[in-house]
Amino acid sequence: MCACLAAPAASAADFFTKIDPSPTSELWIDTGFYTAHFDGDKDLNDNNKGLAFEYRFKGTMTATAGRFYNSDRAWSNYAGVIWQPYAVGPVRVGLAIAAFDGYPKTRDGGWFPGAIPTLTYEYKRVGVNVGIIPNYKDRLYGGISFQLKFKLFDK
Repeated sequence: MCACLAAPAASAADFFTKIDPSPTSELWIDTGFYTAHFDGDKDLNDNNKGLAFEYRFKGTMTATAGRFYNSDRAWSNYAGVIWQPYAVGPVRVGLAIAAFDGYPKTRDGGWFPGAIPTLTYEYKRVGVNVGIIPNYKDRLYGGISFQLKFKLFDK
């Protein structure tokens, strides 16, 4: 009976893992986002076209910067890091910690910090980032954003 109880615990441990933080070198090019907004009745822009780059310099850390046409139909820029110390199966789990601009109702379009829970799935040279963006008062509209990415090189 003890073996039956230990088996689910062992498979759960294999399913949830720490990512190796060793140095690495990968360059990715990212598309803009498609955002499924929580407030679908506000006539927000779901198709956030844009372009970005990610440089993974450690197994758990990626520098990122880009530009996209945001939900308020204005251009935004961002720069920051994606910190993903864990994985659930093949999906990396962590936070994108970055500075953003271009949202008219937030600091009059100026720069502001943000932390966005982020999941990443990669297969060979393609991947997807999924960001879970919280609502913030009547200034930022939350949703789930999907961003395609393509690996340019790795060492």
